[in-house]
Amino acid sequence: MGIVAGLDSSPAFTRIVVCDTDTGAVLRQGYAPHPLDVPDGAPRPSDVDPQAWLLSLGEAAGGGLLEGVQAIGVSTQAGAVVPLDAQGNTVRPAMAGADKRAQVAAADLIDALGSREAWAQAVGCVPQAARPVTKLRWLAKNEPENASRTAVLLQAHDWLVWQLLGRPVRRTTDRGGASGTGYWSAATGAYRPDLVELALGHQVALPEVIGPAEAAGTTPEGLLISAGTGETMAAAFGLGIGLGDAVVSLGASGSVMAVHTEALADQTGMITSLADATGMHLPVVTTLNAVRALRGTAELLGLPDLEALSELALQSTPGSHGLVLLPYLEGERTPNLPHTAGTLAGLRRESMKAVHLARASFEGMLCGLADALDVLRGRGVAVRRIFLLGQAAELPAVQAMAPSLFGVQVVVPQPADYAAIGAARQAAWALGAAQGTLDPRTPPAWHGAAAQVLEPGDDLAVGQAVRQQYVAVREQTHPGAFRP
Repeated sequence: MGIVAGLDSSPAFTRIVVCDTDTGAVLRQGYAPHPLDVPDGAPRPSDVDPQAWLLSLGEAAGGGLLEGVQAIGVSTQAGAVVPLDAQGNTVRPAMAGADKRAQVAAADLIDALGSREAWAQAVGCVPQAARPVTKLRWLAKNEPENASRTAVLLQAHDWLVWQLLGRPVRRTTDRGGASGTGYWSAATGAYRPDLVELALGHQVALPEVIGPAEAAGTTPEGLLISAGTGETMAAAFGLGIGLGDAVVSLGASGSVMAVHTEALADQTGMITSLADATGMHLPVVTTLNAVRALRGTAELLGLPDLEALSELALQSTPGSHGLVLLPYLEGERTPNLPHTAGTLAGLRRESMKAVHLARASFEGMLCGLADALDVLRGRGVAVRRIFLLGQAAELPAVQAMAPSLFGVQVVVPQPADYAAIGAARQAAWALGAAQGTLDPRTPPAWHGAAAQVLEPGDDLAVGQAVRQQYVAVREQTHPGAFRP
């Protein structure tokens, strides 16, 4: 038996899990917040000193947590860019993933290359405010001196891996992290340095993209460090999803991702073509309105929390007595309607009750995510089973409605830090490949996540009827929204 560790450095904290290499069983855990002076409930800062990530890592690993560990995998927040000068020093604080300053820069880059379609064809994704390539454009426009000093670009997990290895000459990244930059293509497996130059104004050094089971290096103490990856890819790997599986994540916004055999160039820009942590591909479709639609409805109805909204919703019947909520409260990405608003349709005297509006909010949120699933299915992505993640996945109303509205088996895993577990699994794979005990083409077969399994059963026809009611309203208010 061997022991490996996976660390997940999110925007707010670091979690570390220490796992058995053979089974994936979690042996011990560590946690530490990032040392940032941010009041509770306040947004995370756009600029972050990456040393905060190291300090948090050190605190989380305290008390001998890593004793006996043979390898470490690193998972971090997506999109955080660390610009370095020629000596390897940070030019400025890291530009965090949730940075909204670059919205104008995103539109600027789309115009510079010609269209959203051109970006989708080039690198599988369209510039958005959180995308690293967009942050480079913002840097060139707003901090030209810092831009000109930038000689090396790393993302958060690249930087942490490099630091753990003692800042070697060789700098690495993985396919998953590289695929979200906006200047590496999952389809070709190659960087587009011309797009970096388009954004930043000059060429820079980029990390070497290594394979899923390759080691980034070994520390002077003999600790193997695996390639690392982004949180999205690590969570998918930690869950153990494969072909036929999709993950629906319920945050304020929603996302749908699925394992696929090839990269998808989507002319509409709705699909972001990412690589996963195994050598496969991970197309992602995002909606802007998931749990925020539930919270908005709960506030409108004067309810204290989402649990109360769920309880109220289950007092209504499927179809919400004809009431349909298109939950486009902050515009929408799927379909691409950035300036639209939400719609409440089907108002009749008998439907104007709190229970029906409560249920319509859940049905609207889930139907919007079912639309996102259909975007993937329309491009040949198989979806036979759905993993449902996020705090709202535990709500009884979500669990009652999701199987019939999605039309397939729904799995609700027990809450866990699947990104950290995925990072540990990557470490076990790299360790086994280096020792010759594992095939570098096949990851270790860890035990699957403990989960609740929900079947659509006899409610499938009811769910289809609710979807048809939703689609009819969507087509009436936004005809052709899903056509290129």
